[in-house]
Amino acid sequence: MTDKKTLLLVDGSSYLYRAFHAMPDLRAVPGDPKSPATGAIRGMINMMTALRREVRADYAACIFDAPGKTFRDDWYPEYKANRSPMPDDLRSQIDPIHEVVKLLGWPVLTVPDVEADDVIGTLAKVAAAQGVEVIVSSGDKDLSQLVDEHITIIDTMNGKKRDIAGVTAEFGVPPSLMVDYQTLIGDTVDNVPGVPKVGPKTAAKWLLEYGSLDALVERAAEVKGAAGENLRQALDKLPLSKRLVTIRTDCDLNGFVEGLPSLEGLPVGAPQTAELKPFYEKFGFKSLVKSLEAQEVPPELIEENAKKKAASKADRDQGGLFDEPSELDAQEAAAPASNLKYDTIMEWAQFDAWLAKLEAAELTAIDTETTSLDEMVAQIVGISFSVTPGEAAYIPLTHNYPDAPAQLPIDEVLARLKPWLENADKKKLGQHIKYDRHVFANHGIEVQGYAHDTMLQSYVLEVNKPHGLSSLAERHLGRSGISYEDLCGKGAHQIPFSQVDIAKAAEYSCEDSDQTLDVHRTLWPLLQKEEKLGFIYQLEMDSSEALYRIERNGVLIDAPTLAAQSHDLGTRIMALEQEAYDIAGQPFNLGSPKQIGEIFFTKLGLPVVKKTPSGAPSTDEEVLEKLAEDYPLPAKILEHRGLSKLKGTYTDKLGQLANPRTGRVHTHYAQAVAVTGRLSSNDPNLQNIPIRTPEGRRVREAFVAPAGSVIASADYSQIELRIMAHISGDESLLRAFTDGVDVHRATAAEVFGTTPDQVSSEQRRYAKVINFGLIYGMSSFGLAKNLGIETKAAASYIDRYFARYPGVKTYMDQIVEFARDKGYVETVFGRRLYLSEINGGNGPRKKAAERQAINAPMQGTAADLIKLSMVKVQNVLDEEKRATKMIMQVHDELVFEVPEAEIDWVRTEIPRLMAGVAALKVPLLAEIGVGPNWDKAH
Repeated sequence: MTDKKTLLLVDGSSYLYRAFHAMPDLRAVPGDPKSPATGAIRGMINMMTALRREVRADYAACIFDAPGKTFRDDWYPEYKANRSPMPDDLRSQIDPIHEVVKLLGWPVLTVPDVEADDVIGTLAKVAAAQGVEVIVSSGDKDLSQLVDEHITIIDTMNGKKRDIAGVTAEFGVPPSLMVDYQTLIGDTVDNVPGVPKVGPKTAAKWLLEYGSLDALVERAAEVKGAAGENLRQALDKLPLSKRLVTIRTDCDLNGFVEGLPSLEGLPVGAPQTAELKPFYEKFGFKSLVKSLEAQEVPPELIEENAKKKAASKADRDQGGLFDEPSELDAQEAAAPASNLKYDTIMEWAQFDAWLAKLEAAELTAIDTETTSLDEMVAQIVGISFSVTPGEAAYIPLTHNYPDAPAQLPIDEVLARLKPWLENADKKKLGQHIKYDRHVFANHGIEVQGYAHDTMLQSYVLEVNKPHGLSSLAERHLGRSGISYEDLCGKGAHQIPFSQVDIAKAAEYSCEDSDQTLDVHRTLWPLLQKEEKLGFIYQLEMDSSEALYRIERNGVLIDAPTLAAQSHDLGTRIMALEQEAYDIAGQPFNLGSPKQIGEIFFTKLGLPVVKKTPSGAPSTDEEVLEKLAEDYPLPAKILEHRGLSKLKGTYTDKLGQLANPRTGRVHTHYAQAVAVTGRLSSNDPNLQNIPIRTPEGRRVREAFVAPAGSVIASADYSQIELRIMAHISGDESLLRAFTDGVDVHRATAAEVFGTTPDQVSSEQRRYAKVINFGLIYGMSSFGLAKNLGIETKAAASYIDRYFARYPGVKTYMDQIVEFARDKGYVETVFGRRLYLSEINGGNGPRKKAAERQAINAPMQGTAADLIKLSMVKVQNVLDEEKRATKMIMQVHDELVFEVPEAEIDWVRTEIPRLMAGVAALKVPLLAEIGVGPNWDKAH
């Protein structure tokens, strides 16, 4: 037992910036971008509530920077001169944040002319001198200089703890040397000069070698190399830098903290519930209002509601999962989890009790712990479940470290769980459910009944934010947790999960299931309120199922064909090297920019196209392409690079990536990545195989079907142009597609003032570039560069285009204005694509955002259409029990493995199904090809 007291100091300025950047763009009036911003306020409430729950303290304070200059500005007028001004949407939330933090029971401090760090430093040292334990909650590494045996920094956003050992491990120097360390590296954010080109590693090395900054300065003449010269040139600036980075611990806080040095003026107060309710109502925080009201619900009513929830399914409404939540449910969902109850299942009696809970639950969150991130080979180490906020259970199954306790046998556990897992009526929830589906499938279990995925909920609601569970929990719940690295370590020292202590593994996995359920209860009501977003979410859920099937099917690879291609590429690469040597007149490293520069500009006298930031002539890709127009050596180097990448990335590796169990390549499709809704493919990336060169196209010859089957490839024809016609409603474009004419020839006839039959191939090529270029918001300069013509001529073509297609111009103007007003654009089906810099970016970035506003609805709608097609086709294949398998989705294309008996059906039905997934103002057209391999089919 100890009577030692604790002081908790919160770096409020660090918190509010984190809250602002982490939270979605919430408004007091949802959906109205002109109403007051509230995201930072809500984030601050979440973070402060979670901190209070996690850290017990006798005294506390939340410290904010005061407006205006500080004493450091007097010392150094350029201090923080590089910092961007505070965003207006954050500035407007500062006063309400101060108010609500006080209402939550925290003493709030802002001291004029003094930075928050200095107030924290002063209070920390005052408390430490009295033997009080001090915990500072902040993500600011600069505060590490305060750490000693009584003062610890915690960063709840990433679970980091900076005590003496933590600071030393993170920065390479102990806290006592942190001021010296910060002085040497400087601070670009605060515009504090350090030693030029000296980073953390060099600073730590010097300080450990010489013992202190003062000793280093005294022996500066001994420091060798360019770094030593930079040090000597910076010696005059170091005293000021040290003064600027040193946190003051002697500020006069009298008048701001009552009774100092006593800490009784910083009591931890109770939340002022009566005042919080109108505050929450004012800013539209309905769930927080309900949370306050829930505190007034009698315990017997909560118990009664729990009994109702546990009633048999026969006594419940069949559609209850998707009903509007009851008032009590909403109150429970809004209330923060406390008194966490996590079970570790080591006995069959515990297992049976939890299985009964799963059978009775309306919705269960599941999380698997596995042996690998590769979903096709991952095996289960343990499984966790949560059916009620704050409660979860972990079943350890294959932990195998020394002295690991006996665990329930995995085969029997999975056999007893299998009926529940494969029951579609038992609704389940997960974070990235596609991965867990594969993991269970590796054990012979085809999970049914996945109703929700929190990763996809976040992706639909807040596409520009991170969608990992830890980010979601921090952002929406104010909850932080254990990281995987905390358990398993990093890099070469990382241990497999099976070697993690079961008690720690249980807490980690239970926390994941519990947080997943908690996040779902926050995000799902938001999706229910928005019909169009609800549609997109269901599309993503259905797509997840279809993609699981595609990934599971995989695609057969012809390894001998790839080996032959690799041999041919290797021969050509060697020949290109020799040809390059002959042109240069000497051997050189074709991958070395320095050697290429010497050959180009010193020996051969090629013109300098542009320079690097250091002033040297550039040899980047753009420069090589420009020089290749007139000189043979750059062309050889470009060809060499392209073939080397093709060989290294595809022909050498694809065969090695085949799963030894299936003999097929199983790519991973990531849904929650591209803001437009497009999928990304990796391990291997099947979407970036270059097809503009003969060698690149040949790679597709190695994607084959087994004996008795063929490959079929179906894709949409000119899909984004058709979407442009639909969205813009331009009569000429609509007529061209409705009449089935060649739209590029029709555009050429309009732009060049001729009849379609008189359009030359060159004019049609120009029209094609114009059609697709304008979709991407291409300027006259970009068009001129693309076509190799004068900018004035390109501007003339664009003017003529808009004169002939006025609806397109109107659309472009209107969608940019819509984006400025709303902060986002939408696809035809309602997917939202947020453009954060449409109003707040600088010139070039704002222009880029305007181009995105024009193009994103088309790219996004194309992504929605191919997902609708993927889902529809897979459903029909299942309904008709077809043997045809969908094996790839690449851009606007679906690829199939088709038994010869179903070729005629596929040729007819797949294009019909794809064309019929949506009714636009112009007909959708899908075309299909069939062949022995992907290249011949496409």
